[in-house]
Amino acid sequence: MKIQLKSKDEIEKLRYACQLAAEVLDMITEHVKAGVSTKYLDDLCFQHITEVQKATPANIGYRGYEKTICASINQVICHGIPSDNKILKDGDIMNIDVTVRKDGWYGDTSKMFLIGKSEPHNQRLVKVTQECLYLGINEVKPGARLGNIGAAIQSHAENNHYSVVEDYCGHGIGQIYHDEPQILHFGKRDSGLEIKPGLCFYNLGQ
Repeated sequence: MKIQLKSKDEIEKLRYACQLAAEVLDMITEHVKAGVSTKYLDDLCFQHITEVQKATPANIGYRGYEKTICASINQVICHGIPSDNKILKDGDIMNIDVTVRKDGWYGDTSKMFLIGKSEPHNQRLVKVTQECLYLGINEVKPGARLGNIGAAIQSHAENNHYSVVEDYCGHGIGQIYHDEPQILHFGKRDSGLEIKPGLCFYNLGQ
């Protein structure tokens, strides 16, 4: 496993690409509501990335994928494909995952949405998941081990009577979309790769 540590200049380029991806989620938020299709949301994101940001929707063409975003509704864990037939309903929960490529650098992020009046159990799931995210982030510091991130996420999820999906994980990012290292959402403290300055990765807390 070869890990590419980033310089300060490289991190700034990566940061800019990530800011663009975050802007896409900010833009689309007002359009996420009952009655709209996930294809409509995908079209809006494509237009914003290509026409406003003058960037590239990185998902299109990646391993045969044909859409700008992944739109995962309710029981779909991730990588849901936008469609005219997928209409958001009151009470749905949905994750939108978007990746922007700008000047050779990838910005990758996602956001959970509660559609209309959400059931308490859905609200709690999203709340605990976000708490897992922040607990994982708190473990990121030079000298710590990647296993600390997974342990923090897994412990909080299980203490709240949830489980971690072990089939998917976070990943390194930069000039490669899915780079090393893998960031597991479960694990043991003081295990795994040592975190060093310049290590850049994405996606905690699922």
